[in-house]
Amino acid sequence: MDFAVNVLNILAMTFVVVLGLAAALIVVLFVIDRLQTSDAIRRNYPVLGRFRGIFTTLGEFFRQYFFAMDREELPFNRAQRDWVERASENVGNTIAFGSTRNLSVSGTPVFVNAAFPPLDEERAETRPMEIGPYAALPYRAPSIFNISGMSFGALSRPAVRALSRGAARAGIWMNTGEGGLSPYHLEGGCDIVFQIGTANYGVRDANGNLDDDKLREVAENPCVRMFEVKLSQGAKPGKGGILPGEKVSAEIAAIRGIEAGKPSISPNRHRAVDDWDDLLDLVGHVRAVTGKPVGIKTVLGSSDPWEAFFEQVLRRGVEHAPDFITVDGGEGGTGASPMPLMDLVGMSIREALPRMVDLRDRHGLKERIRIIASGKLMVPGDVAWAICAGADFVTSARGFMFSLGCIQALKCNRNTCPTGVTTHDPRLQRGLVVEEKDQRVAHYARGITREVETIAHSVGVAEPRQMRRRHVRIVQPDGRSVAMSRLFPAQGMENGAGAR
Repeated sequence: MDFAVNVLNILAMTFVVVLGLAAALIVVLFVIDRLQTSDAIRRNYPVLGRFRGIFTTLGEFFRQYFFAMDREELPFNRAQRDWVERASENVGNTIAFGSTRNLSVSGTPVFVNAAFPPLDEERAETRPMEIGPYAALPYRAPSIFNISGMSFGALSRPAVRALSRGAARAGIWMNTGEGGLSPYHLEGGCDIVFQIGTANYGVRDANGNLDDDKLREVAENPCVRMFEVKLSQGAKPGKGGILPGEKVSAEIAAIRGIEAGKPSISPNRHRAVDDWDDLLDLVGHVRAVTGKPVGIKTVLGSSDPWEAFFEQVLRRGVEHAPDFITVDGGEGGTGASPMPLMDLVGMSIREALPRMVDLRDRHGLKERIRIIASGKLMVPGDVAWAICAGADFVTSARGFMFSLGCIQALKCNRNTCPTGVTTHDPRLQRGLVVEEKDQRVAHYARGITREVETIAHSVGVAEPRQMRRRHVRIVQPDGRSVAMSRLFPAQGMENGAGAR
């Protein structure tokens, strides 16, 4: 009896103490809120006004889990993320009872099924495609779907390791992004595309200029198969890469050739490139030094300036052309970008890709320059659309981030990613187990290819690169669909093959 009374007394005293501390905290917050001058809500409604900020911060997460419909969220909706999740786990991606996709939304691609599709035994696997016929060491790329540029720095060490190992398992290439070549890119032994950003990270001298010796050293690694000169990327055209200082560790600084602990901000363009001639000179120089295919990555604001580019290629000779052009859409993503650039600058991949393809083909360079499509293309329908539009390859960054376990927490720029994908906090990185995630990466890549092949067979061709623009229709604002070959009719007409 006495013991029970003592316990009750202790609990009562504890409650009183906690209540007193809570009351004291409320009084302190009341005084702080009333005296501060920066927030009118907190000044007029002390303590209670703080809940507005809390609910605003948490709102995006509550909407994601409780309120948004499967296909409502941005930048990626739940249906897209769930597809990647199932593909990464290598489980069935079949569904029941009908699609939840609204097929009357303007811009929706609808594929044209064939009356007599090829039999199973008539299907063909996607064949490797050569890139860089004028390079000393051309590259025969085996896969239509590959990993887009994500640098070590923007991504964590275990994330890069898992991507490298998964890419090797799936037989796809991995783009380094502009942060240089790390040991973790090479760990899996996959094919590597080394991206040369505007700051020349990884191949720069003390003044930030391109260093041929370092370039040659990178090229000597047999895993490095191509080089990509980045002019711009979808999330921030006209702005260089941004890596916050807290993410620039000593290791990352050493790989990039910069100072640790300070923000890594790239110039908004290559200082040595003032016009198309300079760009072709740079491409040719890198190809001569490395002996490997060299391409460019860009975002289209308009296709008009690129007329002059292709004309200059023809004047100088096709051997001077870039070996590939990566077209990134204005809807592309990144860990850190000014909102006006993220939201308002750059043409969508849905318009930019067919325009660039048509320019290339109209100038007779279809077999010389390969086109790589990038920009929110991470599920089979989007990849198949890009192939129909004329892309030779498709790359994805955020699709592979989802395969690693990304939950779209939108904290890529804060070093607090809860899944360990974009943080350098060792405690958070522990959640990303490389030996498990590399398998998910490979399953996702294979799943995309397999289902794009399924779409190709449905429209009546043996393999994806035989798909043309006539095989997909685009829903218009009035709800009716129009063949993409009518919306973008130029490609393929000159050679008598019919509109692509």
